Amino acid sequence: MRKILIALVLSSLALSGGALSARQSVQERGEAKLAKMLEGREPGQPVSCISNMRNLDLTVIDRTALVYGSGSTIYVNRTKDPRWIDRDDILVTKPTNASQLCRLDSVHTMDRSTHMRGGAIMLDDFVPYTRVRNKG
Repeated sequence: MRKILIALVLSSLALSGGALSARQSVQERGEAKLAKMLEGREPGQPVSCISNMRNLDLTVIDRTALVYGSGSTIYVNRTKDPRWIDRDDILVTKPTNASQLCRLDSVHTMDRSTHMRGGAIMLDDFVPYTRVRNKG
């Protein structure tokens, strides 16, 4: 019986280690995707709110960041706990001000297939990244 228990514990540890490395690789891929999006851009001063225009593009980068906007300036929000960020989930946002999205606004995830509520996302400051113009 003791050998079976030891075998179960060891196999459980092996499986959880695999899940940890899978999570790390998702985060590593997310960091690489974000780095590619930020190529040729330089960061500005963080802001606590951004305009909440209806046509504001949102790119969800798994376990890494939320990227708002397109064109010359994009805003990156790394959130307080990026483990809840998953592009397969629906983001439900309840802004306190209809015209702005702010770091203290309520955001949570919802499973796309079951519509069950997921984790809460705590927004952080939004960092603007602007394309660098060639000085030539």
